[in-house]
Amino acid sequence: MVQMRFIQAINKALFEEMARDDKVILIGEDVEASIFGDTRGLIERFGPNRVRNTPISEATLTGMTVGAAASGYRIVLHMMFSNFIYTGFDAIANQMAKLPLMTGGQISLPITVIASYGGGRSTAAQHSDTPYPVLMNLGGLNIAVPSTPADACGLLKSAIRSNDPTFFLEPGGRGGEMGEVPDEDITVPFGVASLPIKGKDVTLVTMGSCTKIVLETAQQLISKDVNPEVIDLRTLVPLDKKTILSSVKKTGKIVIIDEARDTCSAASHISAIVVDEGFQYLKAPIRRVTVPDTPMPYAPNSEKYLIPSVERIYKAVMTLNKSY
Repeated sequence: MVQMRFIQAINKALFEEMARDDKVILIGEDVEASIFGDTRGLIERFGPNRVRNTPISEATLTGMTVGAAASGYRIVLHMMFSNFIYTGFDAIANQMAKLPLMTGGQISLPITVIASYGGGRSTAAQHSDTPYPVLMNLGGLNIAVPSTPADACGLLKSAIRSNDPTFFLEPGGRGGEMGEVPDEDITVPFGVASLPIKGKDVTLVTMGSCTKIVLETAQQLISKDVNPEVIDLRTLVPLDKKTILSSVKKTGKIVIIDEARDTCSAASHISAIVVDEGFQYLKAPIRRVTVPDTPMPYAPNSEKYLIPSVERIYKAVMTLNKSY
């Protein structure tokens, strides 16, 4: 095991996958300059034929990515901020998500789209969205939301090796956080959640950018003799329903923490699953801690108010059972 930053773990995965398979091509806005640091050094190692800066035209980028992948390349498309997914959405929604089915499996699209998401950095409304709900709804894309350096490395490797299109969403502002990453080649399977904390009193379901504050909240709850079970989903598509329902069966209570806007959020979808398939286990109403249905403001104090926090999560847990 080695200690490395989140962004370094992503960089490690890119280096190793590009060295392993010369069909892996990295394209995107400023990938040579590596504005975020996750593509640093790749141009020097693999050259301009495999690491290509592109114009700032997301519609062109996503269309070109689909064409190149259909031609036999494994494309890693770095879109910088996840809001830019919207400007490239036609090829994503009408081609990337649909062509494998529409061609009866004759076309596979080994595509990995990397983008940073979420608030907390005062990058304002057009650079702070959490867009995975709209991607989840398309029905043809995998969605990975890592929360640790090890998962970032392992999930990115799995995404690049997959023959299906995957959105790999980096939690914004977390690139400098440290964690252990195995020295050896690792992959993290899609659809398998992790349980960083096991407990019996309440299930806390989280993902990506929210995992850190959920773990902080869990420690506060433990100090108050509340033993939470924390589920870090790691991927939203496919979703590990089995682990969620198994935990709810044990605890009878669930709080879902999600940085997406509340309406049609991942938290809303998970709530529906629990009601449909685990209602008999519930001892209290489901609670969601999400972002209000509003664009993310620039002002740091307003932004902090909207994003899920330790205080909001703690309050949601305590309202489930007044005896806590």
